Amino acid sequence: MIGVFRHELGRIFSLRPVFSVMIVALGLYALLYPQPYLAEALRLTPVAVVDQDQTTTSRDLVRRLDASPDVAVASVLPDFPAAQRAVLAREVSGILVVPEGFERELLRGNPSPVALYADGSYFLVYQRAALGVSAIARTLGAEVEVRRLIGLGVDAPLAVAAANPMPLTTIPLFNPQEGYATYVLPAAFVLILQQTLLIGVGLLGTLPGAKTGEPEGPPAASPFATVAGKLLAYLALEAVILPLYLVVLPYLYGIPRLGGVLPMLLFALPFVLATGALGLIVATLFRTQLAVQLVMAALGMPFFFLSGFSWPVEAMPQAIRWLASPVPSTAAIDGFVALGQLGATLSDVRPQVLTLLVLSAVYVAGAVALEARARR
Repeated sequence: MIGVFRHELGRIFSLRPVFSVMIVALGLYALLYPQPYLAEALRLTPVAVVDQDQTTTSRDLVRRLDASPDVAVASVLPDFPAAQRAVLAREVSGILVVPEGFERELLRGNPSPVALYADGSYFLVYQRAALGVSAIARTLGAEVEVRRLIGLGVDAPLAVAAANPMPLTTIPLFNPQEGYATYVLPAAFVLILQQTLLIGVGLLGTLPGAKTGEPEGPPAASPFATVAGKLLAYLALEAVILPLYLVVLPYLYGIPRLGGVLPMLLFALPFVLATGALGLIVATLFRTQLAVQLVMAALGMPFFFLSGFSWPVEAMPQAIRWLASPVPSTAAIDGFVALGQLGATLSDVRPQVLTLLVLSAVYVAGAVALEARARR
């Protein structure tokens, strides 16, 4: 087993395709993948304004909108067709129309709606524009209502309470910036670790020198000792890479962490074993380098969606949940995020631990059986 371990670890660093996937690619992912998300939240979404009211209150609304961090007033246009042309030219992502009589209706105490036409083809842009405009509109409307009530002789505290009878205070837990990087990167890192390990192990099993008896092959050992030695090599490699990805990188990129390192490392053991053993099965089933690369690359996006962080697991059909269960990243993402970002303990992620232990046992048994069959 120790001989197989040394042989497999040496092949990881000596075979260029494997080294490129398991070492170089991980370094490139660590540097390049987080870059688009580091701003955390979308800011200054450009919109065009069509001010049909041309009053002090409508101009105040436009100034406040332009001063907000979410929306930027790119242009104030005379009519709606001109604003439509700006949207079609991709100069702006939305149109805010302030109707005629906007100020008059507000001062009368009547509803005075404004219309926002936002680009719904890009959900983040649409959401940011809608939230920014609605927040400014509600604030301005409340202030106008307070002034109107004070003018009618209502005491200022009562006027404020009447304009906003149920103030809401939101406290974002575990993601204080409400940013996209804090949400997506911890889960994406786990998926990157799984895919690079699967592809790397699959390539190791299809390149020359993988089988006992071949020139430069591993030393003679029983099927179980051969599989165990290879898995030890993968564990040794991931013992360096996994802490870098799940502890060091979140620290460098400013992702909040509440959990300890030791629970994450203990949780990583069944994850690496399950993924490595699955890679051995993949290598036996597909047999060629090209097949391993094409199949694993094609499965990357399905694994991403099946993991449950891009779309809620509760909203998935039961059949899809069953389909996602055999994939190690499905349970691993839940467990790693809970342990690292939410401050959970190992007892809190007991279902995920049990799932990965079962997958490890099943995949290791399958890899040993396929190794024995290949020798026969």
